[in-house]
Amino acid sequence: MPPDTGDNRPLEADGWHLIRRFLPYLWPRGDAGLKQRIVTSILLVLAAKAITLALPFAYKYAVDAMSQPPAEVAGVAIALVLAYGLGRFTGTAFDNLRNIAFERVGQTATLHLARDVFHRLHRLSLRFHLERRTGEVAKTIERGTKSIDTMLYFLMFNIAPTVIELTAVGVIFYINFGWELVAATAVTVVLYILVTRWITEWRTKLRREMNELDGQALHRAVDSLLNYETVKYFGAERREEARYGEAAHHYTEAAIKTSNSLGLLNIAQALITNGLMAGAMAYTVWGWSRGQFTTGDLVLVNTYLLQLFRPLDMLGFVYRSVRQGLVDMGEMFKLMDTSVEVTDAPGAPALAVSEARITFENVVFQYDDGRTILHGLSFDVPAGSSVAIVGPSGAGKSTIARLLFRFYDPQGGRILIDGQDIAGVTQESLRAAIGIVPQDSVLFNESVGYNIAYGAGSAGDEVTETELRRAAEDAAILPFIESLPQGFDTMVGERGLKLSGGEKQRVAIARTLIKDPPILLLDEATSALDSRTEQDILSTLKRVSQRRTTIAIAHRLSTIADADKILVLDHGRLAEEGRHTELLERGGLYAEMWARQAAERDDEEDPRAQAAE
Repeated sequence: MPPDTGDNRPLEADGWHLIRRFLPYLWPRGDAGLKQRIVTSILLVLAAKAITLALPFAYKYAVDAMSQPPAEVAGVAIALVLAYGLGRFTGTAFDNLRNIAFERVGQTATLHLARDVFHRLHRLSLRFHLERRTGEVAKTIERGTKSIDTMLYFLMFNIAPTVIELTAVGVIFYINFGWELVAATAVTVVLYILVTRWITEWRTKLRREMNELDGQALHRAVDSLLNYETVKYFGAERREEARYGEAAHHYTEAAIKTSNSLGLLNIAQALITNGLMAGAMAYTVWGWSRGQFTTGDLVLVNTYLLQLFRPLDMLGFVYRSVRQGLVDMGEMFKLMDTSVEVTDAPGAPALAVSEARITFENVVFQYDDGRTILHGLSFDVPAGSSVAIVGPSGAGKSTIARLLFRFYDPQGGRILIDGQDIAGVTQESLRAAIGIVPQDSVLFNESVGYNIAYGAGSAGDEVTETELRRAAEDAAILPFIESLPQGFDTMVGERGLKLSGGEKQRVAIARTLIKDPPILLLDEATSALDSRTEQDILSTLKRVSQRRTTIAIAHRLSTIADADKILVLDHGRLAEEGRHTELLERGGLYAEMWARQAAERDDEEDPRAQAAE
């Protein structure tokens, strides 16, 4: 379902807008089977309601018959009582058959909504995911998707039948008891609805506050557990417990207020409904004393009001649930309405890669207004060459990788691959042409084989064991995998934490090899590794980068000294370019960085040499 743009109306004034928005999930196009289930459910609702409305008359006539001599009316009274019991069973049966028929409709609607939200979230920009808290987003999606089934059920099977029953009871009371009882019932129902709405609006604000605090507590718990090692490193268990305890305490207080407000609502509703019950029955007894009504009429009024109070009591619960559902769905639809920062142009063609030449032309980019990262950057990466990008921290090296993958669009200039502006081709084809080995290779909490095959995209399920073994062998990780008891089926743990840094990097390399892209991006792929592992990984990367256009973003200059060309960035500008020896002879920024890193290596080696002596 496409997002609804241009709506920033407050949720309180926007309930019908939200209801209209999810109605397409109730009546999906092209699904005749689900529509038939909805029609069947509605017919069962009407049949059950008709039986419910007829039952009090059977009860009334049975009581009236019992006031006559038994010999004359015993059979009639028994038949009416049996009919009453059969009607109650039939009504219950129809209600449950209705639920059975509608269950697939509700679950399917929830499934489609969940898919739409998940689809939307994966198309939002990197900026959105960096700024939002994952725990809160997950909680918002969970509440929003679950609310639609409840909303559909209550709208179809409670609100509409209650309106029908109120109308029918009003007509029956008018015919049998006059306008006085109809007026009393109408005033009571209106008062009940107004009080319920007023208290529920107050409770909705409490509920929203409780949801926010619940999401905050969940975020702190998830964030702390994801950073379990950091917490242990700094002995910060008590600090994390205190932070979570504070959030949980605020949530508890909000939950208590919400629960107490429910008790107040129930008391107010009981006062109104029982007041009507007492008044109506007193009125009927008074009429009986004047000879206007029979004993059965007292039973008729009592039975109808009991039947009416049941959906009225549910109406309060339904109203609360619908309002809470609107809050949850409103928050979820806000996620869906978040604008997509990077979009494909209408009718954009797929990227056609022939040589894999990359060109940056006067690229200007800033993450936030007033803080420009790249200032008219221009450079060329010839097809099949290996180009390294180096520079001080904050020079814009990683930004180049994000722009090349089109996680962001530059504010000025163009990025070309084989002469094609990447802003004019589909993102899917662009990213299919580029493989990356990042500094921190985050893996799914799945098997080693799953993570390697993930590089094949949608064809990942079709990757054969032979292809997996070849990719693992080329990435120099096959011996390690074969040494594992479960081989490729070994689980790697959350974010791949069961593997060492070097093993994770090799899995990432194998994943890229399965993808087999013409362009390879190495974003400081070895900076977090020890020297020995780094050299092993570098040897593997040199082998896999052959016959590919390769961009290596590096901090350690020693890892890219043999690149075909080195680009030196400084504050988002190209300061120098050339081969390693040329840049050293030039004595500029690159030579200064090389000398500093060489001095750091010497400082690291001296203590070891002294210890050896």
